[in-house]
Amino acid sequence: MKKNPAMRLMPILLALCAIVSGPAAWAQAWPAKPVRVIVPYPPGGPTDIVARVVFQQVSESTGQAFVIDNRPGAGGNIGAEAAARSAPDGYTLLVATTAHAINVSLFKQLNYDVLKDFAPVTLLTQGPLVLVAHPGFAPNNVRELVALAKAKPDTLNFASSGNGQSTHLSGELFNTMAGIHIAHVPYKGSAPALNDVVAGQVPLMFDTMLSAMPFVKAGKLKALAVTSPQRSPAAPDVPTVAESGLPGYEVFAWNGLLAPAGTPKAVIDKLGEELKKAMALPAVREKFSAQGFAASWQSSEAFGSFLKAEVTKWTQTVKASGATVD
Repeated sequence: MKKNPAMRLMPILLALCAIVSGPAAWAQAWPAKPVRVIVPYPPGGPTDIVARVVFQQVSESTGQAFVIDNRPGAGGNIGAEAAARSAPDGYTLLVATTAHAINVSLFKQLNYDVLKDFAPVTLLTQGPLVLVAHPGFAPNNVRELVALAKAKPDTLNFASSGNGQSTHLSGELFNTMAGIHIAHVPYKGSAPALNDVVAGQVPLMFDTMLSAMPFVKAGKLKALAVTSPQRSPAAPDVPTVAESGLPGYEVFAWNGLLAPAGTPKAVIDKLGEELKKAMALPAVREKFSAQGFAASWQSSEAFGSFLKAEVTKWTQTVKASGATVD
């Protein structure tokens, strides 16, 4: 029996339809099961709170569970490595931070590449750090601080929450741009560092607004400047570093979302749209604001460019500071 020519073409036509409709069908079906969201820090911290707030909304919108998986350790590298090794199917995500842009050059050996092993999804939040000082410290602004550091070189110190953290490298960037040297004193966490600044053991610190501003409001510290290009709504009377004599100085603590490289673009786009809707909700924005962050949705392409710029900036800063971690 002779086959109809149309019947012979049917398998080819079906295959072509599958190719054309595949990505769209995948995006439409996703998520078909719970999604794991790796947060490379302990529960209860700012990054963990941001992840839980936003993905609760995404879960409600999609009708699927987004499960927060806390994987702390090694400055965020343990969780990042676990995510990089996961299947690129849209069911494992990583909440990355400023530290992951810093770690590229800070650690001598990493088992992942933040630019090559991940696909950018979106920026989630941004928030400035604030330069605080003991109330008895003479300078009341950045210009006075720089003048003192130049008049009395190698006599000033600043505290940080640890080697290689944004609270450390913010100070090193400040040193480089101001042409001064304020020595770094690392601590194991923000709380003990701030306590020593309050006690007057160390005069200065760059820290998140969430941690530092309660001390400022209580009169136990004074705020000299914020690190964002514009003043923060959370502290509108505090000038920026850039407007105080160091134009171009800019540091943000940020959270962003990455997926393993090779994750279907259609899934990344759908996830990005879900996050855009979630971050536009007033309740979400208010909760972010309480953490000292602003909702900062970006397209996948824009976030990719942002991440590359952050890696470049911090690579230069780490090199200038000489900081390394084994």
